Amino acid sequence: MLQLRNIKKDYMVADTKVHALKGIDLEFRESEFVAILGHSGCGKTTLLNIIGGLDRFSAGDLIINGRSTRKFTDADWDAYRNHSIGFVFQSYNLIPHQTVLANVELALTISGCRIPSAAAGRRRPCVKSALGISFRRSRTKCPAARCSVSPSPAPW
Repeated sequence: MLQLRNIKKDYMVADTKVHALKGIDLEFRESEFVAILGHSGCGKTTLLNIIGGLDRFSAGDLIINGRSTRKFTDADWDAYRNHSIGFVFQSYNLIPHQTVLANVELALTISGCRIPSAAAGRRRPCVKSALGISFRRSRTKCPAARCSVSPSPAPW
């Protein structure tokens, strides 16, 4: 499903080239759970940003479902991020004055999902079904929000 072949990432800091990743080879199988561990500054975030399409590698190849990403267009990366990969950031990156449901709806809308109108009364079940989640307290604002996530696949 996801292969990294000799991935390298270099940054220029002033006149100095910093080698953040030095030839990473990894392969992830479908539905595999992986933990990436290491000391501060070893390249964990850089690696995750490359896997997530948030940053580009300097050399090597990232292969997604058998397809090289070397010639990915911006639209290809957008489709990959919107439909194939999920992010859990250390900071919530949520809109704090919105409910959990409103934040989830916003993400679904941006990714192109159609959500029924609130007047129809079908909005919450639609969102919950699409993501395989249940809200314990739907009116709670995000910083204190609670939700549980099931391992069901995304419908898109």
